[in-house]
Amino acid sequence: MDPPLGPSVQTLPLFPLSLVLFPGTTMPLHIFEPRYRRLLADCLAGDQRFGLIYLPESTAERELPPGHVGCVAHVDSAEEMPDGRSNIVVSGGERFAVERFLDSPLPYAVAAVTAHEDIEEPTDRLEALATDLRVLFVRVARAAHILTDDRAPIPDLPNEPAMVAFRVASLIDIDLPMRQGVLTSRSPSLRIQEVQRVLDEALAPLERRASMHLRAKTNGSGIGSASGTST
Repeated sequence: MDPPLGPSVQTLPLFPLSLVLFPGTTMPLHIFEPRYRRLLADCLAGDQRFGLIYLPESTAERELPPGHVGCVAHVDSAEEMPDGRSNIVVSGGERFAVERFLDSPLPYAVAAVTAHEDIEEPTDRLEALATDLRVLFVRVARAAHILTDDRAPIPDLPNEPAMVAFRVASLIDIDLPMRQGVLTSRSPSLRIQEVQRVLDEALAPLERRASMHLRAKTNGSGIGSASGTST
């Protein structure tokens, strides 16, 4: 029998995946395994939330160490197919850390979890860092859109400084361990700087390629320039 839970501990059904969900972002999921069909049914009948945790390859879910951080997934919409599979869209809520897995008769994992919250940092510094990251992201996104001839609007970023790195990390191409590192970080300033380093490395090559792409489209006439797409 599991020991009693403390006042700051709650129970949460877990969905381990090779994905990282960030607070304030949305993600589509396809539910097909019978145990996760049951999890979804139970969630929809209850508070419509479960814990999504990153499961590295070749790792069993119960091998995840105490303190492993995940994100609460709120089911925003669910479409069940005739064969019992479902397509759902979830939004990321608060972060949590796994305390321990619980004994349960349910076919899916249930864990005792605690809140995983940011440390407090000076507001002025966070605002400045977040502003720099927003500007950098727009430059990178504009260059990427030019290269793919994408006319879609550049995604909006949240106003709250502590949330900016989560949103940017969800939109750029970084590997899963780094995504998990961003999710786990309790320092908004450090995770902003970590994501900014990735964009800094990508910016110059992207803008050069975007400039070449524009010149090629105008037969080298010089109409359009990288400087016009990178401010």
